Order: sequence, then structure tokens, then C-alpha cells
Amino acid sequence: MSTVKNALAQKSGILIHVRSGDMVIEALRQMRDNRVRSVLVIDDDVLVGIVTQGDCAIKVLLPGLDAKQTPVGQVMTGNPVTVKPDDQLEGCMAMMAQRTFRHLPVLHAGKIVGVISIGDVVKNIIRDLEHNVDDLMGYIMKDGPGG
Repeated sequence: MSTVKNALAQKSGILIHVRSGDMVIEALRQMRDNRVRSVLVIDDDVLVGIVTQGDCAIKVLLPGLDAKQTPVGQVMTGNPVTVKPDDQLEGCMAMMAQRTFRHLPVLHAGKIVGVISIGDVVKNIIRDLEHNVDDLMGYIMKDGPGG
């Protein structure tokens, strides 16, 4: 079974973030420039929230607010659910499906070390399944009874 740590190892390791006092336009720029759909909100090295493209669309665009004048702190999800590097990806996937979110910040000893997306989780689970199939095929073709 894969862990959050395995999923993070497949990523660049760069923490894409803004501050809660930054304007939403900056969060959107970070998302665009880094080709991601969410950014962490970190104030004084402490994770205070996460903001997604959906947050920006629903909480800024639809009500007619100006992204250049709306602070991230007004639209972010505060105190987001987090996971630890040793957590199992299957549990993360179940939580994400049940609670309907796509991004999980990762904390180690209270410090933010990354974020995983549902895409990261699915890719790692598929990779594990492919390895299992390869192992089973090897057993059947070489090591199985009568082989």
C-alpha cells in the first residue's frame, strides 16, 4: 500500500502558496503559472487555509467581487483537513471522496511539507495495482504450480 510520502516523492516539492492578506488575483496567478488548481495559504510559516479555483469562481466571480481587491482570507477554506506523510493513500482517497474535496495539505511535525491531489492519489494507486498484476503474472507464468 502506498503512503502520502510515496505520492509526494513523485512531485516537484515546491510549495505553491500565498498569504491570507494577498489579493485573490495573486492566488489565481500562482495557479495559472504553476498549472495547479489550488494554492496553500500560509501566514508566518503556519498553514491557515487553502484556496481553489472553485473558491475563486463561486465566492468572487459569481457575486461580482473584484479579484484585485478581495483578500484570499475572505474566500479561502480555513483550517483545512490535513494528512501526515505516513498516512495510507487509500484512506486519503476515501476521505476525499466522502468529504468532496480534491486537495489535502500534508503536515509533518506541524510543518507543511506538501499537498496531494486526488489525481496524485489515483496515479499512485494505479501504479500499485499495475505492480500487483505484474507480480501475479510472473507467478502464474514462471513460479506457479506445474510451471
